[in-house]
Amino acid sequence: MTMLRNQNHRFNAGKSLLAALGLVIIGGQVHAQSFSLDFSNEYNASSIHAQGDAYFIDKVEELTDGDISITLHTGGALGFNSGDHFYAVADGAVDIADTLSGTMSGVDSIFLLSSLPFLVNDIEDARKLYDIAKPYYETVFEDNDQVLLYASPWPPSGIWSKDAVDNAGDLKNLKIRTFDRSGTETFRNVGASPVSLSWGDVVPQLATGGISAVLTSAEAGANASFWEHQNHFSAVQYAIPLNMVHMNRAVFDSFSEEQQQAVLEAARLTDQHNWAAVETRTEENYQVLAENNVEVSDPVAPDLTDALSKASSSVIENWLESTGDTGETIMDEFRGQQ
Repeated sequence: MTMLRNQNHRFNAGKSLLAALGLVIIGGQVHAQSFSLDFSNEYNASSIHAQGDAYFIDKVEELTDGDISITLHTGGALGFNSGDHFYAVADGAVDIADTLSGTMSGVDSIFLLSSLPFLVNDIEDARKLYDIAKPYYETVFEDNDQVLLYASPWPPSGIWSKDAVDNAGDLKNLKIRTFDRSGTETFRNVGASPVSLSWGDVVPQLATGGISAVLTSAEAGANASFWEHQNHFSAVQYAIPLNMVHMNRAVFDSFSEEQQQAVLEAARLTDQHNWAAVETRTEENYQVLAENNVEVSDPVAPDLTDALSKASSSVIENWLESTGDTGETIMDEFRGQQ
């Protein structure tokens, strides 16, 4: 009887180990455990970010033979916006999230890097900057019980407005939505009246006149049908911000080793897909804007970009001060590659 109990104990302990590894025993055979996960994204299903997330989901399903099923909830359907995502994922309230990087600056100033104004000139620059900074991003996520999966770049940010913004004078007292504190500081320095808003609040504020302009990409405005409220887009090439997709660490650890490698491979493929997709997105967006009678200024008058660039100098200085040696190391390596 004692021997039987010991055998049962060893069998149950083995089952617990298999469960911890994401495995189950069926008919005496070891099989990968199946998982169903929820993925939060505050942008709509046609956005470049949601399309990238759908690509990732398809790759995960393909590489795990359907053992990991992920449901993408767009438009903030789970009740979370980017500003909520970091701690929602850390706490396990949601499994995976696609998050505008700058909204996580309260956690660590490193997340403002991609949206520092007039730092990068094109998509190639933005990719170099991300590759340099990626290990630092990963460390912050790891320290907060999360795994960074991949980045999702935006097309360059510009100014959507009801009235044309042709020169620096048009920025004076402009009630413009910004997406992080760097943008707020830059536009305040140039004499505008910036308001930092999460994406879900932008269209309601446009509709009620709470704001008259929006700092965002042609992509974002096209997906939100901004032409219902805005007639102009000025391509000031302000920044190429990143969204980041991150997963709860405990969820990731519950996968088998094979499943973990499959998820990481899907993330690697999605990262490649997203950087390739953003290359042609602006041209596609401009076609949509033209079809909806939005006037596009690209390029804009040098007076406008010069004023914004000058106003942003203190933003970069403040970022370097807040990030210390980390920021200096990243910036030195980036400038050395330009």
